[in-house]
Amino acid sequence: MDLLRLYISDLSSFDVSLFTLGDAELTLFTLFKLVVLMWVLLAGTRRLTNFIDRRLGMKPSFDASSRLAVVAVVRYTLLIVGTVVILQMFGIRLTAFAVLAGAIGVGVGFGLQQIISNFISGLIIMFERPIKVGDRIELGNLEGNVTEIGMRRTTVVTSDNIAILVPNSRFITDNVVNLRYHSQHIRMRVPVSVAAGADPAAVERVLLEVARAHPDVLADPKPAVRLLALSAGGSMGFELQVWNTTRINARDSLVSDLNFAIREKLTSSGIGLA
Repeated sequence: MDLLRLYISDLSSFDVSLFTLGDAELTLFTLFKLVVLMWVLLAGTRRLTNFIDRRLGMKPSFDASSRLAVVAVVRYTLLIVGTVVILQMFGIRLTAFAVLAGAIGVGVGFGLQQIISNFISGLIIMFERPIKVGDRIELGNLEGNVTEIGMRRTTVVTSDNIAILVPNSRFITDNVVNLRYHSQHIRMRVPVSVAAGADPAAVERVLLEVARAHPDVLADPKPAVRLLALSAGGSMGFELQVWNTTRINARDSLVSDLNFAIREKLTSSGIGLA
């Protein structure tokens, strides 16, 4: 402690006035202490929010999205309040930033609109929870799993293991398909066109046999076959409807499996494809 006091005393002896902010005079030593306190604030906030996140993770009632929302609110509250307190300790009043605040306001109006919009959208997502970490979503041409929801952007990982950083405002303004929002059960539709002369009842029987034989197709709700189209040439358009919970992230893979099995079964039954 004596060495620390001696070191601080040596620093104060080289104290040099830098500039005046409002009624407060900032010196070299004052600026050094200000930087140290801000570093302590950031480090303390990080440790506290990590502790809160770990404790909430032990409670079954808090999922990843709920923990993220609580931690984000605590983090920004501590940073804002802590910064104001530190500035007040050095005699720096917020009124001293009136001109700066006006300049920032102009910047927000012209250049920071999207940042503020994404920040507010992030808060809405965290509390309203239209999407959650782990959800499978479709947004325009993008489809993937939500792996992280930040204050300004959300990370979506596609089936190709490519991470896409999506601005939060898109989840508020665009149409979002959330495959896990309502239920884990997803119905998939497989179109099948058969040649003229085929027996519709035989086609239905083949399609249902293929669906029931696949381990990833649910028995309840039951698979169904619909005859949806009749052409002038006699060909028919069927649709096999199956329910699934295990292959939501790889629906195209399940459709491919069913198509392979349908073609093989129809060929062996003497039914031609259109």
